Amino acid sequence: MSENLKKTPLNQQHYDLGAKMVDFGGWDMPVQYSGILEEHKAVRTKCGLFDVSHMGEIWVTGKDATSYINYLVSSDISPMRAGQIKYGVLMMPTGKAVDDLLVYKYTDDRYLIVVNASNTDKDFAWMKDNLGNFDVLVDNQSAAYGEIAIQGPLAEEILRGLTDSNLAEIEYYNFIDGQVAGVEAIISRTGYTGEDGFEVYVSASDAAKVWDAILAQGGDKILPCGLGCRDTLRFEAKMPLYGHELSDQISPLETGLGRFVELDSKGDFIGKEALAKEKAEGRKRKVVGVEMVGRGIARDHYIVKKDGQEIGYITSGSYSPTLDKNLGLAIVPVAINIDDTVSVEIRGKDVEAKVVKTPFYKRQK
Repeated sequence: MSENLKKTPLNQQHYDLGAKMVDFGGWDMPVQYSGILEEHKAVRTKCGLFDVSHMGEIWVTGKDATSYINYLVSSDISPMRAGQIKYGVLMMPTGKAVDDLLVYKYTDDRYLIVVNASNTDKDFAWMKDNLGNFDVLVDNQSAAYGEIAIQGPLAEEILRGLTDSNLAEIEYYNFIDGQVAGVEAIISRTGYTGEDGFEVYVSASDAAKVWDAILAQGGDKILPCGLGCRDTLRFEAKMPLYGHELSDQISPLETGLGRFVELDSKGDFIGKEALAKEKAEGRKRKVVGVEMVGRGIARDHYIVKKDGQEIGYITSGSYSPTLDKNLGLAIVPVAINIDDTVSVEIRGKDVEAKVVKTPFYKRQK
C-alpha cells in the first residue's frame, strides 16, 4: 500500500518503531504506536511526539504581503508583530472556508503560511489564483520541511535539553528561529492537542535526527504518537478539523470562530460580504457539544434529532479518553441550547443524548 503514498521524512522512523500505518489523505502516516488510549494519556499527563511533516508550508514575500494575506483570510493580520502567529480562515466568496491555517510573521513583507496537509495543493492554487495586482511571491516549500510536534505538560522540560533558546520566553502563538539538537529550526509554541507544547520546523534532511534526539531526551517521559490520538486530543479541546467542523459548506461563524472574523478592522477580503450578511441576519446553525446518555458512540455524519425530527448531524464523534464519556460535536440550529435533550441515530435507532458545554476539556494553566 505504502508504495503509492507520499512519505514524510520520518517514514522509516515510524516503521522502525512498529507503528500501525494508514493512508491519510494520500500520505503513509502512523495512526498509532503503543495504542491510541495510551498515547492520548501520555500527551495529557507527560508528553507525546507527533510527525506532522505532511502539513503544508507556503512562503509569501513581497511589499504587498500583508495586504495580500489580509485579502485572503478572515482575520486581520495587520496588527501582528514579528514573531507572532495568528489563526485564520482562508475564505471563499460564499463565506465558507477553503481551509484554516496559521500565519507566521517575520516582517511586513515576509510570512510563512502553514496549511492542512490534504489541502496544500488546493490552497496553493487558490492563493495563486487570487494574486490579482498584489506585488508578492507565493512559494510552496512544503517538501523542503519536516515538522515535529512535541505536546504535553513536560514538553518544555524535554525540549529545553536540546536547545539554547529560552523556551519559557516564547509565548503561546509566538515563534523564534533557533536550534534543536544542533539543527537550525523554527520553534513555535503551538499545537493541536489542547496541551502546552511546541512545533518544530526543520529541513527535511534533518527531521530524523531531531525526532530521534527528542525521543532520546524524553526517555520514559515521552511517547511517539499517531494520528489517532491527535484526533481525540483536538476533539476534546474542540479544535476544528477541516472537512468536519469547518468546510466549504460550514462558515467560520457557524463553527464558532467569530473572533477570527474581523469585519470592521480591515478592508475588503474574500467572503466579507457574505460573512457580513450572515452576521447581520444572524447565523442559522452552530456547532455544539453532545454527550451520549444512551449506549453508543456518535460517529461522524450520524443524524441528530430533536423530538424525532432531524435537525443536524455529527461533525466529529468519539469516546473521550480523558473524560471517559462518549461525546460528539454537532452542527444544529441556533435555537438548540445547553442541557437540551436530543438523540443521535445509531444503526437505525435513536439514542438519547444531551447538549453540553464545550470545549469538553481545557487544561489547567
